[in-house]
Amino acid sequence: MFRSVSLIATFLFITLAQLPSVAADTVEVNVGYVQLTPDSGPVLSNVLPEPADAGLRGAELAMADNSTTGKFIGHRYELTPYVADSEQAAILAFENLQQEGVQLFVVNVPASTLAAMMDKATADTLVFNAGAADDALRTRECHDNLLHSIPSYAMLTDALSQWLQLRRWNEVFLITGPTEADVAWADAFRRSAKRFGVKIIEDRPWTFDADLRRTASKELPLFTQAKDYDAVVVADVRGDFGEYVPFNTWLPRPVVGTQGMSPVAWHRVVESWGAAQLQSRFNDLAGRDMNSADYAAWAAVRSIGTAVTQIGSADARSVRQLIFSERFQLAAFKGRKLTYRLWNGQLRQPIPLVHPRGLVATAPFEGFIHPLTEMDTLGFDEPESTCRING
Repeated sequence: MFRSVSLIATFLFITLAQLPSVAADTVEVNVGYVQLTPDSGPVLSNVLPEPADAGLRGAELAMADNSTTGKFIGHRYELTPYVADSEQAAILAFENLQQEGVQLFVVNVPASTLAAMMDKATADTLVFNAGAADDALRTRECHDNLLHSIPSYAMLTDALSQWLQLRRWNEVFLITGPTEADVAWADAFRRSAKRFGVKIIEDRPWTFDADLRRTASKELPLFTQAKDYDAVVVADVRGDFGEYVPFNTWLPRPVVGTQGMSPVAWHRVVESWGAAQLQSRFNDLAGRDMNSADYAAWAAVRSIGTAVTQIGSADARSVRQLIFSERFQLAAFKGRKLTYRLWNGQLRQPIPLVHPRGLVATAPFEGFIHPLTEMDTLGFDEPESTCRING
């Protein structure tokens, strides 16, 4: 027991010794958090809706983590959250916080709202996108002061396509839902399939608008008729019909994509590399499991805290400069230190492939090589993007 306490004390001493010297004045770190929960429309299934506080709770946990270190070195963290019910309210909250002097933001809003915010962002504002997965934000609609902690659609579908190719499930049946998010996810998968040698032998839009709770066993076998396929890929981000596809396909085949086995930023079944401890602390805080939106917000706020700890300043320009330097690495419970891509500000990160009760695998996979890092086999690589935010 004495030895254990002694080791802990030694570790704490070494850790604190590596931190910057405590300044005479307290460093105030104010982070603005803006979230928009738009009306998702009628959901035609009994899928469980995403919690209303998804994202916000992750930011709160990260602020607590930042404060644990900050109290030893004179850094005081404060989160100013605003959850809006309209795009106008979210943009107004962003503007007001800027006028109050807030420079560091984490936002969980749709891509269109994020674009409007960035049009109103000053040169001294640094924004972390923890909600919009749209590929355009990483390929052509880039902003110098915008970073992305949420994985892009391309990162998710590249992870899935790598796994399909690895398993030699090279012929798939793709079903695409009607929403903009469904179409964006499916477009990303089509690119990923071509990139990794997966053939889409059937590519069908979901055109039904009926509740499948009573008719799935009749409708889906007919809809998924085809000569042969190795797997069914579903693009149903909202969950209108995808939950009913498993076990109702014409051929007895696995279902992957937004339902079945899914590529995600985070899931409660991720437990390795200390993740179980993060999961436990989040559950204590929120009374529920951590999801991808929570994790993205947590990673964004922890990125801020990691940078502020290293430079001893909360100046947004200094934080950005440190994040894009070789000195920055984010410890994020994913088995490796994470960094941001210099050309588009995307956080590199492994992608878990999960089903509701278990972890199947984690991408990227061995054998998919890259001249610099295998992490850049997930998502748009530098030559594939016109973004050069550090150019």
